[in-house]
Amino acid sequence: MTAPDPASLRAHLLAAVPSATASAARVLAELLDDPAGAAQLTVTDLAARTGTSEATVVRTARSLGFAGYPQLRLALAASGPPAEPAALLTGSPEDADDLAGVVARLAALESEAVHATARTLDLDALDAAARAVHAARLTDCYGIGTSGLLAADFDHKAVRVGLTTRLRTEGHAALVSSETLHPGDVALVVSHSGTTPDVVAAARRARERGATVVAVTSAAGAALATTADHVLLATGRETAYRAGATASRAGATLVLDSLYVAVAQRLGEAATGTLRRTYRAVEEPRPRRRTP
Repeated sequence: MTAPDPASLRAHLLAAVPSATASAARVLAELLDDPAGAAQLTVTDLAARTGTSEATVVRTARSLGFAGYPQLRLALAASGPPAEPAALLTGSPEDADDLAGVVARLAALESEAVHATARTLDLDALDAAARAVHAARLTDCYGIGTSGLLAADFDHKAVRVGLTTRLRTEGHAALVSSETLHPGDVALVVSHSGTTPDVVAAARRARERGATVVAVTSAAGAALATTADHVLLATGRETAYRAGATASRAGATLVLDSLYVAVAQRLGEAATGTLRRTYRAVEEPRPRRRTP
């Protein structure tokens, strides 16, 4: 794993949180809350501040791609302050004093998620995923709960440019669908945590069937990411009231929209023509039903 450059360090720290152990998560939280301060701490000091061990701090640094903690300290020192106003990002939206504060903090968190995802998105993986979807006979789209809404949005757009897709937003349905895939097909799997059992099982079965698995997730080290052929990471910092990981959802929307546009560009005029026809289909007046 290559160490992140200082400009994208915060995004990599965010991406590491969902799959981190409890002790590593405390280290990551300290680095995210005060990167400049953490850069001044020795490995012993950081371990004491986070209630962990020196070994945990070193393992966390290495899991991020650094040779050790000294290299992580240098990256923290060079990363500079976050682009967003610190006051908006240090508190949770639910802690704001008034509705304007809630909106401002939510806007900052959503913006942070989108920009962090854009900085860290693996463009080679995105290109490979787009090539796979473009060439596929069939693309299955899997997601449960909030992730299912994201999968449904991609499915709707994909159909509008002429792709053949199947949407599955229930675990057993995804498992059944994965059993019918063939080599050359694609399973596009959306899961914030990357650990939803039925979704992970469907991804594994799809790969066993010879399909290409594309994962959209916030957890780089989770089971879904290790199963997939191509991993597209979405990042975002979540807070207590944010059911369904809505900050990361903003990042995942960027990822899926980027994939959709990349595929549409490969389709070229065929996509444009299909879009025109589908627009006409919904815009043309339809006869009204007569009420009895």
